[in-house]
Amino acid sequence: MKNITYCLMAGIIAILVITGCKKDKTLEHTKVSAVTDLYTPANNKFIQLEPVTGSATFEWAEAHAEDNGLVLYEVAFDKEGGDFSKPIYTIPSDANGLYNKLTISYKDLNKVADLAGIQPQATGKLKWTVMSSKGINVVKSSASSIIEVQRAAGFTDIPADLYLTGSATEGGEDLSKAVHFKQTAAGVFEAWTSLKVGTYHFAERNTGTPATYSIDGTKLLKDGSTTVTGATKVERIVVDFTSASAAVSEVTEVGLWFAADNKVWFPLPYKAGGKWEIDNASIVFHQESWGRDERYKFRFTFKDAAGNSSTQFYGSKNSDNSRPDANTAKSFWYMVPVNDAQYDFCFKFTGAADNHNADIVVDFSADAAAYTHTVTVK
Repeated sequence: MKNITYCLMAGIIAILVITGCKKDKTLEHTKVSAVTDLYTPANNKFIQLEPVTGSATFEWAEAHAEDNGLVLYEVAFDKEGGDFSKPIYTIPSDANGLYNKLTISYKDLNKVADLAGIQPQATGKLKWTVMSSKGINVVKSSASSIIEVQRAAGFTDIPADLYLTGSATEGGEDLSKAVHFKQTAAGVFEAWTSLKVGTYHFAERNTGTPATYSIDGTKLLKDGSTTVTGATKVERIVVDFTSASAAVSEVTEVGLWFAADNKVWFPLPYKAGGKWEIDNASIVFHQESWGRDERYKFRFTFKDAAGNSSTQFYGSKNSDNSRPDANTAKSFWYMVPVNDAQYDFCFKFTGAADNHNADIVVDFSADAAAYTHTVTVK
């Protein structure tokens, strides 16, 4: 029995010794040399990253493996003053790391530039080098090079949602109360809200630690904040991530425009949350030879940063309508931009509104199914 136990112990020790030797032997053959020369792009090469369908080529001298086998390559990018101890982006070379060449799309280089803090449409520098290995024992090249890139206009990563927050906003600095934007097109967001003295910025969500953005003039920037001075104003804010642009216009008036009189009957005061409301408004239809005319739409008046005024009518998606009743779909009251023709694309009051008062609410909040309004007859 003792002999059997001894033999088993000796066998296990022998296996461990052999395995250890094999492991050490394997590790010995994973050594590779460092890349000594970077060929292209030339140092300080300028690359304009537009159109995004373009690409850039990086090439370097081959490294050598101790076992004369294949070497794997990975290109590392860092900020201009970085040392690659924590590169901002790494990517295998062509053929899954087998070639001493990398073809990288402008779209991906835009992402690298974004990680380096280079804003859309701005110019900045990136540092690059090459790592060689056989999967382990990675060796960094002693050589590095600089490329100067000019980013494309739009953002590479467009948020799925957008919120407005900060001391200047209706929700204040409480992120959970941030003003929600409505997405009006791919990468385009719009909010109707008031701004007061303070600062604001945009956030991709209203929880946690979201990515943030700000406005500088008409440019949309990553991070930062925008300062508001002067009196509190109602604003229309449009943010376009596809062009890295933003536009802020003051909404000086929202008025109910009565077609038969060809004028605004009364303005609707702004309340909050993208809503304008007037209570107990007097509604009196216009007497025509054929009957009572009840058509109306809304006229929005804007003022841009230069002080120039403009108007936009919001009305029905239909060029003509019947009077609404209890069975009328909610979409009847949806509001869309329309022309300024006197009688086209107007809504109609319900017959019960004639010679009565009504509460009228225009709702341009992001959480409404669509921009809409309600008329509640008293």
